[in-house]
Amino acid sequence: MGRHSVGADREGGADRVGGADREGRAGRTRGVRRPVRAVAYAACGAVLLAGCASMPDSGDLRDVESTPRQDAQVRVFAMPPSEDAQPPEIVQGFLEALTSDDPHYDTARKYLTARAAQAWHPEWSTTVLAGAPAIRAVSPHNREDTDDYLVRLAGDQVATVDAQQSYTPVTRRYRQTLHLTRDKKSGQWRIDELPQGVVMGKSDFQRNYLSVDKYYFASNTPTGSGARLAAVADPVYVRRRVDPTTQIVRSLLNGPTRWLGPVVRSSFPTGAGLKKGVASLAPDDQNKLTVPLETGSARVGERRCAEMATQLLFTLQSLTPTVEEVELERADGHRLCDLPLGRAEAVATHGSLQQPSYLYFIDDKHRLVRLSADGNRTQTDPVPGAFGESGAQLGSAAVSRDEHTAAGVSIDGGNLYVASMASGSSLGDPVLHSQGSAVEDRLTTPSWDGDGDLWVADRDPKHARLLVLEQGAGSPVEVRTPGLDGRIEAVRVAVDGVRVALVVEKGGRRSLLIGRIERDSGANGRPVISVLELRSATPEFEDVTDMSWAGDSRLVVAGREEGGVKTMRYVQVDGSTPEGPAPTALTGVKKIAASEDDRLPLVAYSEDGIVRLPSGAQWQKVVKDGSAPVYPG
Repeated sequence: MGRHSVGADREGGADRVGGADREGRAGRTRGVRRPVRAVAYAACGAVLLAGCASMPDSGDLRDVESTPRQDAQVRVFAMPPSEDAQPPEIVQGFLEALTSDDPHYDTARKYLTARAAQAWHPEWSTTVLAGAPAIRAVSPHNREDTDDYLVRLAGDQVATVDAQQSYTPVTRRYRQTLHLTRDKKSGQWRIDELPQGVVMGKSDFQRNYLSVDKYYFASNTPTGSGARLAAVADPVYVRRRVDPTTQIVRSLLNGPTRWLGPVVRSSFPTGAGLKKGVASLAPDDQNKLTVPLETGSARVGERRCAEMATQLLFTLQSLTPTVEEVELERADGHRLCDLPLGRAEAVATHGSLQQPSYLYFIDDKHRLVRLSADGNRTQTDPVPGAFGESGAQLGSAAVSRDEHTAAGVSIDGGNLYVASMASGSSLGDPVLHSQGSAVEDRLTTPSWDGDGDLWVADRDPKHARLLVLEQGAGSPVEVRTPGLDGRIEAVRVAVDGVRVALVVEKGGRRSLLIGRIERDSGANGRPVISVLELRSATPEFEDVTDMSWAGDSRLVVAGREEGGVKTMRYVQVDGSTPEGPAPTALTGVKKIAASEDDRLPLVAYSEDGIVRLPSGAQWQKVVKDGSAPVYPG
């Protein structure tokens, strides 16, 4: 039973096999019989076997050790049950098999009766617990029935991955029961009743699964001649070492996740899928991936095929950046179209393709100033136009994505101005005024979406609202926010225009929520804009200080985690934690700014003034007297 790992285990070594690891897990799991686990070390070829201990058939819940976090090259294979395996060993072996790299869970099914194996659907969901499932044997329904056995699984659930591979944070107790029976002919124990899906601890989930962005097109983006589509990232989790390329292509063809579906579209025909019989996809030695499709009777023209290939290329880039070209084939083997990455970027754009020229902030004279975004120049200059003049008196600002227009909030938070960043432009009258009695009860820092609309929240307690000014002008549209519980303290719209990040305060606690933007036409010709299905992106934070988009599906957040620890780290829009290191710690963070282009440095306003964090370096001071840093957006 158990699993067989092949590869280099850099964390474990012999200390983790057959006894207490360095965290003292043997003491925590004393009395639990462990399945035999064979670990093969690629570097030296040694094979080590873990010993086994007995497990009680009653008593308190006890943790079952989760597999230590292993190097990405390690592959873990499930091992079938031994002939004399008792119920505790069957359960443990089954749980171990769920975390293996067995593509179809064939070995896990060997721990089940034939009927249960046929009825079980592991792909329906993945339940993620804080630690490995704790197990406890429960007295059988009939103590005289020696062929009947119950085991209860328990733990603290932290997330669920559904059948669409979409991640959702969850905070609740997990309790499920497994029923085992003994075959009267063979005398072997098997599980005959179990919940659908799979369950595992967080460390096993992180080892087994990988977050990948698949891409669709914003359904409210102009599609006229020459217009580039807005590609929207839809993050899902695939099994890391079970042919992830084929997994993510199938997921893309299956369509967007339910949360994102109402605001995006796919150029693939309805019902399109991989050609029957295609088991695996892999790029050739020229970094080109050929994808044979079943498209039914749908007609696919050149433009549509280019859009389909663009979706594939953007998706594959988030998984295997070496893929540089995609070729689509019909089921009969004839070519549909091929598209290199360079041409895909002419079909559609997304946040990571935006390359701002400047970083902007408010200087000690309350002007909007700028410096080179790539950090090659440290000279700061006032922006052209009214916002760069000494009389601007700004407290915060936002610059449009094309860097031609800026929006500024007055130092007292009461007035919002919009002006061209061209020499000679005038400030003009405010486009919006807040009636709040204090600075903190007035306007937030504004935010531009990719279509040139300007978003801002008015925090006036008597009339708190989220507003949009189309093209930064005219009468503001009040955004509908059903389900919003609290006051908006910060607004950041994604470049795709279909997702918005909000810092919402309630009861002295600030949370980061992600909402879906839906647009309709009103009876009077005015747009009806709604932010729907708000969901938390920082379930582990007690308080959020500030945030900024830092990728197509990633944000950087400063705040205080549970336990009161002040921190800065990256989060995914679905509430999961992306791989990679967190930003270097920084004291006294008040504002942060990031670009969707991850090649540009992270910037912050702290007690040291304006500082930035180039890749692979430490925080560097830009200016002592400055505030409110922003990249375009």
